Amino acid sequence: MLQVGIDFGTTNSVIALLGADGIARSAVVGSDELFRTVLCFWAEEGRAGHRLHHAAGPAAIAAYLDDPLDSRLIMSMKTYLAQHSFMETRIFGRRFSLPDLVAQFLRALTATTGIDPAAVRVVAGRPVRFAGEFADDAFGEARLRECFAVAGFRDVVVALEPEGAGWRFARSLTRPATVLVGDFGGGTSDFSVLRFVPGAPVQPLGHAGVGIAGDVFDYRIIDKVISPQLGKGDTYRIMGKDMPIPIEYFSSFARWHRLSLMRNPKTLREIGEVAQTAQHPDRLRGLMALIQDEQGFPLYQTVSSVKAALSRAESAVLRFAHAGIAIEQAVTRAEFETWIAADLARMGAAVDDALADAGLEAGAVDHAFLTGGTSFVPAVRRLFEARFGAERVTAGGEFVSVAEGLALIGALAP
Repeated sequence: MLQVGIDFGTTNSVIALLGADGIARSAVVGSDELFRTVLCFWAEEGRAGHRLHHAAGPAAIAAYLDDPLDSRLIMSMKTYLAQHSFMETRIFGRRFSLPDLVAQFLRALTATTGIDPAAVRVVAGRPVRFAGEFADDAFGEARLRECFAVAGFRDVVVALEPEGAGWRFARSLTRPATVLVGDFGGGTSDFSVLRFVPGAPVQPLGHAGVGIAGDVFDYRIIDKVISPQLGKGDTYRIMGKDMPIPIEYFSSFARWHRLSLMRNPKTLREIGEVAQTAQHPDRLRGLMALIQDEQGFPLYQTVSSVKAALSRAESAVLRFAHAGIAIEQAVTRAEFETWIAADLARMGAAVDDALADAGLEAGAVDHAFLTGGTSFVPAVRRLFEARFGAERVTAGGEFVSVAEGLALIGALAP
């Protein structure tokens, strides 16, 4: 039976296949190894009524950008897995449960490789701690299993994502080693301490996780650079008194697709009324244009590129323009690191928790292996170098190591 590993991610997903040679390789889906974790729905009118269409991955982004006002974009599905409060949503009048949506996505992902879900063993990755303030980890795993079952998979094994990354890293080991794996996704950062002995099963020693990763870092840039240009921190007058612009106007920037939820008459009318007496009315009108014209995705693309540039250089210029919005501001790496300092502290505390769960001191770790896009951020790497020494910190397969390791685990599962 073919062994498959699937890293179902908050932002991107990867599928890997275990070859006859015992090597796991990520599959190319479209033109890349990464498949954007997104669905887009749109309706077309016909003689029998309206017909609902959908697309996944890059095709979903393309469909959304082609007609953002008359389509529905579904993103970050993984962040709702462990939330009892999210059971279903309605899309163009049709009811979809969360497993329905995730299954739609998984079927599209596997179809790109020609895989029959019913004919493979899949090892699905899960975070150590699911995202969300009131996350129920057991519920999250149960619902993840349900998603794969609805998608047509019959043989499903669930493994921790950092363990998957650790299995991939272990291929390079020639002697016993204790490894701390840091897996940085879009929504969570997970850490596992594992003991590897060549030819023997892996021994998990300790785990910890935190709901902070790349998306939060993006939000910090938006909060410090973009939001002030759209009215955050300004005031407006009501009954002769100066009042702060409502902060909730800017909370939706935490996830760019949430801006779509603000595109309703009540919210836009309220912002327009506040703008009439605002300190800088043009800023709030710019916010309204951003919401009305569905500019969340281009905005986040801009921010993500600046974040990536700051991993390579000491400064980068953020440029974003739309309608009355014209932002051009230099951002230094030092500023960015100040903005994410509290997030880094929570990541560091989670690393310490993983070590404590394993009953080990940092000196007992032979290797710290980092994977995921956020591992490129210099401040994140320094966090590990400070604990384990630069000579023990390595990285690799930043976007594919989890899926490839999961496929390796599948060969050993009973």
